[in-house]
Amino acid sequence: MARKPARMWRKLERPYTRKEYIAGVPGTRLRQFEMGNKNAEFPIMLTLVAKDAVQIRDVALEAARIAANKYIARKVGSSNYFLKVRIYPHHIIREHKMAVGAGADRISQGMRMAFGKPVGLAARVFPGTKIMSVWTKAENFEVAKEALKRAGQKLPTTTKIVVEKGAEFLKGKI
Repeated sequence: MARKPARMWRKLERPYTRKEYIAGVPGTRLRQFEMGNKNAEFPIMLTLVAKDAVQIRDVALEAARIAANKYIARKVGSSNYFLKVRIYPHHIIREHKMAVGAGADRISQGMRMAFGKPVGLAARVFPGTKIMSVWTKAENFEVAKEALKRAGQKLPTTTKIVVEKGAEFLKGKI
């Protein structure tokens, strides 16, 4: 069956996180949380921050991570940055599987707010939550900013990019 649209799970609901009581919880599709050079010191830190309260599915986080990592690695090389995903998908998303197709309208009228079976995981995000960060050198500032912008386009919320470290560099740049 096809994946349901993201708007079904965008709104925050009561957290459902106790995996030990739930049978059949799928694993997270977010494969890596840290990429790039983990040992170097970088003076500039840019962070992707959420503006709205939403739930972000693990597949959307993985798509954002891949987009940011691929762009910045291609432009500056894998040893000139450090990227970290800062949220973890804990919330279990449930779906009530309903019959689809011709003649299914008679079958699928009952149990509109059914509990459902687990189909995925999501991270609960509030306004101001830091989603992912990039540490880099001053000469790679614009590339890191574009990488986070591309990652933000994969997420179901509007985002902003905040420079947390290296503000003195930014003042000299403008």
